[in-house]
Amino acid sequence: MPVPIGMSTASVWPLRAGAGFELAQRLGYDGVEVMVWVDPLSQDVGALRRLSRDTGVPVLSVHSPSLLITQRVWSPDPAVRLRRSVEAAIELDARTVVVHPPFRWQRRYGDMFPDLVAGLEDETGVEIAVENMFKVRPPGGRRDARVSAFRPSIDPTEVGYRHYTLDLSHSAAAGMDAMALAERMGSGLTHVHLADGTGVPKDEHLVPGRGNQPCAELLEKLVVASFTGQVVLEVNTRRAVSAADRARDLAEALLFARFHLGQ
Repeated sequence: MPVPIGMSTASVWPLRAGAGFELAQRLGYDGVEVMVWVDPLSQDVGALRRLSRDTGVPVLSVHSPSLLITQRVWSPDPAVRLRRSVEAAIELDARTVVVHPPFRWQRRYGDMFPDLVAGLEDETGVEIAVENMFKVRPPGGRRDARVSAFRPSIDPTEVGYRHYTLDLSHSAAAGMDAMALAERMGSGLTHVHLADGTGVPKDEHLVPGRGNQPCAELLEKLVVASFTGQVVLEVNTRRAVSAADRARDLAEALLFARFHLGQ
């Protein structure tokens, strides 16, 4: 069965989630990943279900509100936000929830996070795929100074989870070997955020093929390994000068994924 290729609704930012469903339908994506964030529509499960029905575009995955700007979406408690994300995935018939590791200052949540993830998976059958991250420059720090904001690190394989999301833009920003990271994730690699980066220490989310990450190599390796997970394009189009430019970028990204997955 072909690997489903989805588009993150974050790929149409600053447009709302509805534009993501509509563009995914027009370009021929197999589904969407809903990025739950400050867009009120992305937080409204009933509205998302209607969007999916009206466009015929399934929700493949839900990205839990894990960003700094979403720390009060649904709840100020990160454990509640994760549970709400799983509940949303169930309501939307999505297989996967993507979540970032806890922030360093979320000590209680950090202590409970591995058990919480495992417990929710056992309870619901939803795959909770923990994502690799990258270091950032501290406020007022040297230009070359980088620290991890995540606990215990930016590499979720140091803890060990059943399911992982490999984000190639994050691996580029972190200066990590994406192929080696995929090897460490092993059979737990069930979700890919496909985007490119040039290796500069920031999250670029370029159209795959426009940076220096092994995007093609990874996809071809997944085919050989009989990958049964999902690939989601999480591409930054905020600088697109027109709707046509945004559509061209996302069409190119989809073509890249289909070609290297042998579709």
